[in-house]
Amino acid sequence: MNYEEEIRRLKEDLELKKSEIVHLKSLLTTNSSEVIPQIVNDVEKQWEDLSSHTKLSNNEIARYSRQLILPEIGVRGQLCLSQRSVLIVGAGGLGCPASIYLAAAGIGRLGVVDYDEVELSNLHRQILHTERRIGIPKSASVIGACQQLNSDVKFVPYHLQLNSENALNLIKHYDVVLDATDNVASRYLLNDACVLAGKPLVSGSALRFQGQLTVYNHKGGPCYRCLFPKPPPPETVTNCSDGGVLGVVPGIIGCLQALEAIKIAAGMDSSFSQRLLLFDGLDGTFRGVSIRKKSLGCLVCGDNPTITKLIDYEQFCGAGANDKDQALHILSENERIKPKEYKSMLDCGTPHVLVDVRLPVELEICHLPAPAINIPMDSLCKETSKEKLLNTAKVLESSGECVPIIVVCRQGNDSQVAVRKFKELMQDTDCHFVFKDLLGGLTSWAKQIDNTFPVY
Repeated sequence: MNYEEEIRRLKEDLELKKSEIVHLKSLLTTNSSEVIPQIVNDVEKQWEDLSSHTKLSNNEIARYSRQLILPEIGVRGQLCLSQRSVLIVGAGGLGCPASIYLAAAGIGRLGVVDYDEVELSNLHRQILHTERRIGIPKSASVIGACQQLNSDVKFVPYHLQLNSENALNLIKHYDVVLDATDNVASRYLLNDACVLAGKPLVSGSALRFQGQLTVYNHKGGPCYRCLFPKPPPPETVTNCSDGGVLGVVPGIIGCLQALEAIKIAAGMDSSFSQRLLLFDGLDGTFRGVSIRKKSLGCLVCGDNPTITKLIDYEQFCGAGANDKDQALHILSENERIKPKEYKSMLDCGTPHVLVDVRLPVELEICHLPAPAINIPMDSLCKETSKEKLLNTAKVLESSGECVPIIVVCRQGNDSQVAVRKFKELMQDTDCHFVFKDLLGGLTSWAKQIDNTFPVY
């Protein structure tokens, strides 16, 4: 290919991307509380349009023919789908497959809520986004993909953070809600809003090779609070960013969420009200287990509820209502070392022990230039960890001087917990140690010291 042809092709690609960005931005509902009333008016107008849909067109019969011949669906079920609306909260690994299959099935109106923009690290599991849409709001990206599949569906993208001020006002205008988020605060928010609005909540989750699915607040079944009245401690919660996930796993769970939403919208019974589906991708197994009935003493759906309006869920859970890494602050300033200070230690050859508390598989991705002892978080309290530290530190210890032990992890959270654990573990020894964690972990090292260092 000659240079002129290459330049022409690149210009065409650039113009195509520009037009796609303009189109996606035009789909967005702005993130402003001042326009929420306008959003509601638009939704109500679309609901009037859906309610008037009482007969299938020839095009609809052709499009949905394979599901129309199912006795469980038929024309009546298809018309029910076309008159129903679904709100998906989260346009990520769960929300992408759920969105595309709901659009394909002919749901009448599909709303997609997400506060975030597309990033490169999303693409291995969030399959409706593309390389060309990096930097575009996820809600608009998902809607753009769904529109290309079925332009008859009415789509509403919401580029905003769902919170206690706007959640109920949006949810009450939809028939079914899908929880496709990845954090505890959003789970409680969506649960309470769905109970107060009287909407079924199809909840899914995925982590590593495992996935779960259940339906809350449907036909007398329990809500999320019935099972979990109190949130877990923030430090015990692992999301995909920390624990990892194989992309196909949320794809499987998201498809199952769409299936349950379609069954509910078409007037069929849900398979997972008061039941929990457990999927294990390593074993390739599905297992359904019964869960407790609706709790009469539940604070939101019980006989005498005390939660009658939405609360501050980030305060309630002690964690943010998003899937971003939450920065812990459990060490004092003198127990931490900044990346630039540690770089100076390396340049000066200052004797110290570097302890990396990540999993061995993470060390294969990247590691600091200094030699390190690997003591993963799940083995911190083992006697072998104590021996590793003692054997290495004693070599460096001389004249009673303190031996600096620098603890590092990916984001600077696990390393803080490890410092506390190490101090407890070593307090009965005769060695002099000074434990410090690397502030911000390897991510901060990449930002402040070495911009060629891998970030994952």
